[in-house]
Amino acid sequence: MLSPETPPNSGYFDQLKPKEEYSSNRGATGDTVSKEMHHDTENTEAHLEQVLLDEKASTGISPSPLHIKLDDVVENAKVSGAVPLKKKECNYAKGKWVADKRRPLYSGFGCKQWLSEMWACRLTQRTDFSFESYRWQPETCKMPEFKGSAFLNKMQHKTLAFIGDSLGRQQFQSMMCMITGGIEAPEVEDVGRSYGLLKARGAIRPDGWAYRFPQTNTTVLYYWSASLCELEPLNRTDPSTHYAMHLDRPAFFLKHFLHRFDVVVLNTGHHWNRGKLTANHWEMYVGAKPIADRKLAQIANARNFTVYSVVKWLDTQLPLHPGLKAFYRSISPRHFVNGDWNTGGSCDNTTPLAGGSEITQDHSSDEVAEGATMGTKIKLLDITALSQLRDESHISKYSMKASSGVHDCLHWCLPGVPDAWNDLLFAQI
Repeated sequence: MLSPETPPNSGYFDQLKPKEEYSSNRGATGDTVSKEMHHDTENTEAHLEQVLLDEKASTGISPSPLHIKLDDVVENAKVSGAVPLKKKECNYAKGKWVADKRRPLYSGFGCKQWLSEMWACRLTQRTDFSFESYRWQPETCKMPEFKGSAFLNKMQHKTLAFIGDSLGRQQFQSMMCMITGGIEAPEVEDVGRSYGLLKARGAIRPDGWAYRFPQTNTTVLYYWSASLCELEPLNRTDPSTHYAMHLDRPAFFLKHFLHRFDVVVLNTGHHWNRGKLTANHWEMYVGAKPIADRKLAQIANARNFTVYSVVKWLDTQLPLHPGLKAFYRSISPRHFVNGDWNTGGSCDNTTPLAGGSEITQDHSSDEVAEGATMGTKIKLLDITALSQLRDESHISKYSMKASSGVHDCLHWCLPGVPDAWNDLLFAQI
């Protein structure tokens, strides 16, 4: 059974009925923050743009909107499941979970240099950790064993950038732990300043993090962009200003620093709901104007329009950046049952693979991500169906920040499922 965000085998608008539930307002599940925290951390796109305004002018980066029609998005999404894969193409998402005594690759008690406590389930009251000892095995693909040294050698003099929401941050923290084996690495340099990743006055945290491994000159970074859209203050002199959320313009950070990336991984999905748009003072724009199309104004349609827009823009940039490898990561499934995070929903199962261990389908369970990347040179990092099998691996009721009775069935325990996402990424870099 797929999460509410990615229903199987449905047409675009069946899939995107305006339930306004791409994500609930998870105020207590690790993605949960107060309105003030939302304002400080989720509008950092506009903050960064202000910091780098002069540099932007000198580089000549233009915010010209992309010309994508909603009908085109709809049509592509509808046909995405009907196009066969190319012969002999390796499908990393088709395979099975297998037990592996060599896993996990780092300790949940360690990796304190990179791993947030709220996601380190070994530090909570949870007692069952059998979920840590599995790896994903594609059916027909060769999967190199992940080793930190091999990753750094492959990425020598290169930069890997994760740009997206809190699930992207989990993948980033997982990668840092996998590279270092969870062992303290004092030689790793914080280079966030060179990317404008500084903690703004009054902010809960910086806009993101960037770290450089000096032995191979490898940089791994994460930037928070929950929507992947450019956010533009409507009144720069007003601290409580609303923001134009340009669905047809990619995040400024992505545009501004793309020339410095060698591998980029994008994701969005779980922040597309009315509650978060309201809390962040985001107003949806297309063509530099507030959205007038009622169909596009529906949250689900707006989200998918944005995915297509960003992917199309990135595809047009690849010829200008030879050697850049770009990935769009499909949506990470939620596993709330009998309600949502604020209505008694839970994910109490602790038995690994209780619903099966194998994926046999040829196409992604995230039809929109598959449709958006189809026909482009952007690779789909397809993790939806394989992650759907791992409902036992969520933070669940053990969240350090959760209120009594509130479960986090969105975020994953680390070590855990996001490690497999990085296995797949490493195999395809």
